[in-house]
Formats: sequence, structure tokens, C-alpha cells
Amino acid sequence: MQIEFARIDDDAARFVLSDATPAFANAMRRAMIGEVPTLAIEDVRTYDNSSVLFDEILAHRLGLIPIKTDLSRFVLQSECSCGGEGCPLCMVSFTMSVEGPRTVLSSDLISTDPDTKLVHDDIPIVKLFEGQKVVLEARAVLGIGKNHAKWQPTNACGYKEYPVITVSENCDGCGMCIDECPRGVLELKGKTMGVVEGKLEECSICRLCEKACMTTGIGEEPAITVSADSSRFIFVVESDGSIPVLTIIEKGLEFIRKQSTDLSDTLSEIAGVN
Repeated sequence: MQIEFARIDDDAARFVLSDATPAFANAMRRAMIGEVPTLAIEDVRTYDNSSVLFDEILAHRLGLIPIKTDLSRFVLQSECSCGGEGCPLCMVSFTMSVEGPRTVLSSDLISTDPDTKLVHDDIPIVKLFEGQKVVLEARAVLGIGKNHAKWQPTNACGYKEYPVITVSENCDGCGMCIDECPRGVLELKGKTMGVVEGKLEECSICRLCEKACMTTGIGEEPAITVSADSSRFIFVVESDGSIPVLTIIEKGLEFIRKQSTDLSDTLSEIAGVN
């Protein structure tokens, strides 16, 4: 298996996974979405809420606010030495006390841990009118996206098979496929068609170019064919800002390796018993 990065920064990455199977590619996608832990608000204690939102709706909106997460500092409550009671190793508290008229923003959530902050300070939560107020305390804990979407570290995470475009010697360079391609992948090179340099990965495998080519000769095979390489996959991963995208990829792969190791050990024990 090989990974080649075309783009990588804190919030987004684009890479090609080669020499892999569709099953592994999908396992990798699911691991990055649902098995990488992040912090999210789980419990809210409301002392005063005279806004237009019920307590449950307000708590739900708070839970969806991404929080910067340092995985080297926090552990899951199920693995914490406090037994899930709540301590600085598995929990961060936030407080809020706001009175209208004004729009309550995510910046109004004050963290008790100066090193744990919200990703964005300008997320609107609720609009307060004259005399309305919200006073609450919230507790954020580690969790995984498999249990709730608020713990998903990604805004977008998906892949497609690597496109393969083949032009035969029968191509007469009519250019109809160029006009049909919605991504601008094709161009005329001399008297035949070709792929614009650096744009092959933009192909969505819609095969509109094939259909356009078939209309030029009834009963004939199209001069251009589009297929997919089922051993290469183009991944796009976008972080919500809580964790750097490279950490998401690493933790996803670590989860797959751990699961594979556990399964191998279990099978070895069964074989040893038998």
C-alpha cells in the first residue's frame, strides 16, 4: 500500500491510496469518520434559560460546536482512572452567562482549561431579546463519531476510484467529447484527443465523453473509453478544526491496525486451543 499526498495542511488533505482494495479504502474512510476521538459537549446543566429555545435544543446546538482537541492530554471516560466521574484527564468544563438583547455566540462559552478552546468564536447559538438570559454549565468529554455525529472530526471524508481514460487510434479529433466533459479534462492534442496535463484526477467518470463519441458512428465502438482503477483511490479529507487532518489520517490507520492485530491474536488463541 502506498499513499501519495497532493495537498496537505491543518484543515484539508488530498491523497492517492494505491495498491489497496475497495474494502480497505472503505474501512479507512469509516475509521477516520467514526473511530477518531474528539472533544464535544455531552452534558449541560441549565440554571436559567428564558430564550426561545428549549433546554434540549440549546444543549444539542452546544454539542455541535467543534472544540480543539489534544489527544495526548485526554482519554476516553471509559479508560480514565476516575472511573468516568469526571476529572481533568477526561473532561473540560465550560460556563456561559449571557443576557439580551444580543445574539449568543460560541465565544460566550468560557473554558475552565485555558489550553482547550473552541475552533470558532463566531458560531451563533441563539438570539436573545430584551430581558431574556441564558446561564449554564457544560461538560465536554471525548467520544467517537460512531456513537454520535458531534464527535466526528471531519466535515468531509470520501474517496473515488482513480479514473483511467483511453483513446484509441480510431479517434478523428472531432472534439465532441471536449464539449461534453463537465470538468474540462480533455483537450485536442494534434489530431487526436488527450487528457489535459494534471487534470486526470478531476475526472468524475461520468462517461459523457463516451456517449458523445458514440453518436459520431452508429454501431461503432467509441474511440474514447473511461474506466476506473479499483486498486487506486483518490481521498479528500477535511477536518472540522478540532484535530489536524494528518492526525485524523494517522489515528484512523492506527485503529485499523489495532483491530487487525486483535483479530489475529484471537484467531491464534483459537487455533492454539484446538
